[in-house]
This record gives sequence, C-alpha cells and structure tokens, in this order.
Amino acid sequence: MSLDTGGPGRGDRAGYPSGVSSEQTPAAPESAAPVTADLRPRRLTYAAALAALEGLALVVGGVWMLVLGISADPDDRQQAVTGGVTLIVLALLPLLAARGLWGLRGWSRGPAVITQIMALPVAYNLLQADSMAIPAGIALAAAAIASLVLLVNGETTRALGIRGPGRTPE
Repeated sequence: MSLDTGGPGRGDRAGYPSGVSSEQTPAAPESAAPVTADLRPRRLTYAAALAALEGLALVVGGVWMLVLGISADPDDRQQAVTGGVTLIVLALLPLLAARGLWGLRGWSRGPAVITQIMALPVAYNLLQADSMAIPAGIALAAAAIASLVLLVNGETTRALGIRGPGRTPE
C-alpha cells in the first residue's frame, strides 16, 4: 500500500493518502487535545453557566428547606426534610449537565434540555402565586427559555458533536 501524502486530489479521497479511505482514517489528533475556551462556543459557555446556576439554586433551596425542617417548627417536619433532600438530589441533574456542557460532552445536552423543560411548569406555578414568588417565576422562566435557545443553537450542537436525524458524519 502506497502512502502518497500529496495534497488533495492525489489520494483516492479528498486528501487522504492512496489506499486509505475516510472510513479507515482515525479522528484528527487535535480532537484529543484538552478542551480550551477557544474550542467552546460562547453560547455553550452561557448554557453551562445557566445550568450550573439552576443547580446551585436547587441546592441552596434544598439546604434551606432542610435546615428549616430540622431547626424550626414546621407544620410537617417530615415533609420539609423530604422536600429539602429531594431538591438537593434534583440539583444533581443540572449540575452534571453543566459539567458535561463545559467539557463539550455530547451526552450532556439531553439532561440540560430536560432540566429546562421541567423548569417551565415550575416557573408557571410560581407566576400564578400571589406573593414574592412571582419574581422567582420570572427569573426561572427567563433562564429556562434562554437555556433552551442556547442549547438548540446550531453552533452549540456542532461543538457537542450532535448530528441531526439521518445525517452522517462529515
């Protein structure tokens, strides 16, 4: 097998050496390089930051409920403790998604999108309240919609290596 390393058109396919097809050629070595800010689109950075912020808010809310459930005199101590623990566990989804988005992991977009879709009904319920929850509902709705827009953006999907249905790798 001859390995002609000449320019494009000299091998049997678009710049590949003779006798080597694009299916046989391993991924480019630069894809194994560590992730840097240069490779991460700004929109993906913003999406990761929003997901992390939502996860941290869930942790803070969960800890707050847990502390009040243990130290104060709630109507139902067991419900307060269970609610706090549940919020802390739910915080794992957006936090893991944020870490994956930051590291350009393709799997992370699914959990991030699911988190935003789950946040929309919560924001709606907060907006229906007649209390100080309305600003929280507005903030949550804005963050969820902004995150969804950032996550379905073409630049973001390309950076994560996500292809549309029926598309082959280029």
